[in-house]
Amino acid sequence: MDARTGSVAAVGTSNRLTLARWLALAVPGALLLGAMGSEVFGGLVPCEMCFWQRYAHVVAVAFAGLAFVLPRRVRLFVLLAAAAIAASGAIGVFHAGVEQQWWQGLTACSTTAKGADSAELLKSILATPLVRCDQIQWSFLGLSMAAWNGLISLSSAGAIAWLTARR
Repeated sequence: MDARTGSVAAVGTSNRLTLARWLALAVPGALLLGAMGSEVFGGLVPCEMCFWQRYAHVVAVAFAGLAFVLPRRVRLFVLLAAAAIAASGAIGVFHAGVEQQWWQGLTACSTTAKGADSAELLKSILATPLVRCDQIQWSFLGLSMAAWNGLISLSSAGAIAWLTARR
């Protein structure tokens, strides 16, 4: 944003690209921290589609990081990060639709059970909650975490792509 005019349009191409690069790093990073925080502090257990959304954000953070260390390819890596953020958003929208029973999602449940041998694994499976992708664990203002991820990710990916576009 141009401090003198208050207009994004007045910002030079390099400033827009710098802002896009920071957004491409900050948005997926913040969403990943929020998702992990909901697990650690909120006691929520992610389902399979939750993990898919996270994987796309990890890829976005990696591409955004490359945009900082490879300055000659900033635009490419920022756009790749925006595409990964958009992919996470698309998965989030699909996941939200599954939660609302608008369409069918996965037919299997997921678990985070772990064990060194079969006895430990069985004990872990029995103690670990099964998480269904079609059940909303948490919502705010009527939107689930998946829906919020879809909304935030798709809008920020669009903003990053717009900021990165050549004039």
